Amino acid sequence: MRQNESKHDEDRGGASRPRLVCRQIAESDLPAVAGLLTRGFPARSRSYWEHALDAMARRSVPSDCPRYGFVLASGDRLAGVVLLIFSEPRDAGADPRCFVSSWYVEDEFRAYASWLISRALKQKQALYLNMSSASHTRDTIAAQGFSCYAEGVFFAVAALAPGREAAKIAPADAGPGDDPVFALLADHARYGCLSLICTAGGRTYPFVFLRRRIPKTILPCAQLIYCADLADFIRFAGPLGRYLLRHGLPLVMVDANGPLEGLPGRYLPGRLPKYFRGPAPPRLGDLAYSEAVLFGP
Repeated sequence: MRQNESKHDEDRGGASRPRLVCRQIAESDLPAVAGLLTRGFPARSRSYWEHALDAMARRSVPSDCPRYGFVLASGDRLAGVVLLIFSEPRDAGADPRCFVSSWYVEDEFRAYASWLISRALKQKQALYLNMSSASHTRDTIAAQGFSCYAEGVFFAVAALAPGREAAKIAPADAGPGDDPVFALLADHARYGCLSLICTAGGRTYPFVFLRRRIPKTILPCAQLIYCADLADFIRFAGPLGRYLLRHGLPLVMVDANGPLEGLPGRYLPGRLPKYFRGPAPPRLGDLAYSEAVLFGP
């Protein structure tokens, strides 16, 4: 048996079929994985999944982590998949982060879904994040050891935020090659995000926003993907909001556990909750390298 591979005997009632294997996704699997995901998530086109897998192929991942995730395979047939988006720790001593995405098992093999996800969550020191759970899967997520750390979202009319602190907002230019924050900004700009630098009082503050639409509407908004501290966004919401408004983005969507004090807007509890499994919850305001960024909202 190859490394990173485990098997179940699939002989039932005298009928013989190839053993079911749980293994890492290989490059040669990618066309079949795209087809499986298209069947499992029919609201997304095959081209969407091909783009997603291509984005995963071109990024760096920690050396001991899978590049794509895991599949259940029965002979040449792929029966289940879970995508894993691992990122290098940005702080010394921090754990690697992994966004768990696009978990699907065909009905015939649904009894083995828990085996697939337990294999995917095997790295004890990783911080696992689930950003896009369907409502009917949340009891299962809790049973897998995940806890909610962001219970809803706040839609801020940031341009109307009070405060007159002088601040300049501009697209992030290239910074020092060894600066991880500028590397993050550059990466997200390449993914199509708005990577911005706010300059105030002789200091700079990084921000990343993703253009998207408010779920189930056609209204545009900017989703806060990254800031060094959520307090920075609240502090500079006015100038940031006015910059985004000039670029056709009147609202900012922020993960939250209640209204954000001092910001005009509306908190929606239960909307797009976020879950984690690991040593400690992540902070709000950091969805860097998440599936929405790599795959598209």
